[in-house]
Amino acid sequence: MASYIGRRKFLATLGGAAAWPLAARAQQSMALVGLLTGVDLDDQRIGEIRQSLKDTGYVEGRNVAIKYRSAGGRLDRLPALAAELVADPVSVILTAAPPAALAAKAATGTIPIIFVTGADPVDLGLVSSFNRPGGNVTGISFVVHPLATKRLELLRELVPNARLVGFLVNPANPTSHSQIEDIQAAAHALGVELLVRDASSEREIEAAFASFAQQRVNAVILHGDAFFGSRGDQLIELAARHAMPTMYYLREFVMAGGLISYGASIADAYRLAGIYAGRILKGEKPADLPVQQSAKFELVVNLKTAKALGLTVPLTLQASADEVIE
Repeated sequence: MASYIGRRKFLATLGGAAAWPLAARAQQSMALVGLLTGVDLDDQRIGEIRQSLKDTGYVEGRNVAIKYRSAGGRLDRLPALAAELVADPVSVILTAAPPAALAAKAATGTIPIIFVTGADPVDLGLVSSFNRPGGNVTGISFVVHPLATKRLELLRELVPNARLVGFLVNPANPTSHSQIEDIQAAAHALGVELLVRDASSEREIEAAFASFAQQRVNAVILHGDAFFGSRGDQLIELAARHAMPTMYYLREFVMAGGLISYGASIADAYRLAGIYAGRILKGEKPADLPVQQSAKFELVVNLKTAKALGLTVPLTLQASADEVIE
């Protein structure tokens, strides 16, 4: 159920408010930040937003409140949730993943919007350019699909005999076509055959892994998608059940028992988004804030999972990893 994160608190009693100078009262006013997501965010990402807002002078419960609205994986709900935030009205809208950003942009042309996305925001029509976003939208872009070659290389280092690799993609994601094209090109360059399967529901995920097993794929790579992020437990369990070495795009999968991940630090992206929110609350305009690119990448390997799959993680791969889970 959507709810406020935290409760609003006032710093002084109403009785003393009349004596405050006008400027002091303005500083104590409560700003309202909307947070719109397609799937539920974990505590770490929300924590990054809270902390970066605090770093810019906005403390939740003191001078800022966060109104959190999640579609819970039902992306068709996003337009209504965006309209609700606009009607409130919030001072700025933070969005996670392309569908949420597009819903927010369709809902308002005046309230500032900050996106966090792995897709190209120009291709999505969110901004005019990285340097000059224009309009009421700006945000943080982190690399997802251009990492296809690197992910395949790392997977081949871990699974040298991988000749047939499954690629699980969510067709509902606007980036799916470009990601398929990128990974097909990478597979061709590395001499790997690619088997693409679509999944946008729990049942389709089950069917895709059953197909991978039937076709005897040597390993699997996940499309970077918010829906898959919400189905981490299911994906990790299926990879284990079918004994399929799987490359993930976020470290959280590996922390929960997945084999290996390589991708942008999403925590860093949310930290940057929170800083932009604070700057906008202080009066800066989205059109004047260039789209930032999060440049922090993480390689994480789970040795326990590798052992269960009968894999030996090369020492060179362990040495290059940002984190090795024993």
